[in-house]
Amino acid sequence: MLQTVKRGSNAKWRVIGDRRLYFRSKWEYNYCLYLQWCKEQGHINDWEHEPFTFWFLEIKRGVRSYLPDFKIWPTTGETYWVEVKGWMDPKSKTKLKRMAKYYPHEKVELVSADWFAKNNFLLRNLIKEWE
Repeated sequence: MLQTVKRGSNAKWRVIGDRRLYFRSKWEYNYCLYLQWCKEQGHINDWEHEPFTFWFLEIKRGVRSYLPDFKIWPTTGETYWVEVKGWMDPKSKTKLKRMAKYYPHEKVELVSADWFAKNNFLLRNLIKEWE
């Protein structure tokens, strides 16, 4: 069941599986649908939306934290993070650079417009709620 409460132009509350989540963009929502589909197909064990904030305690001003969009539990064991980005502004670049510097053991995968261009047609036909 899909429920929508619109807040701004692209931000919406949605229900995916048994989770009610707030998405800031259509791409973030669609990627979440993809993750839920992957879980249902047995390709991943689980996923979470924005479960943890990384703090850059050494930084005194500017970008001091980073909240990745998704945490993924693949069937292979080690977890990783996913950031869905339509465009890479300077603040986002800084967050990813600081993440690599202060948390080098954490893997962050970037999902950009290229990923959506490559997968949109296939996923639109597999996932009925896909926008």
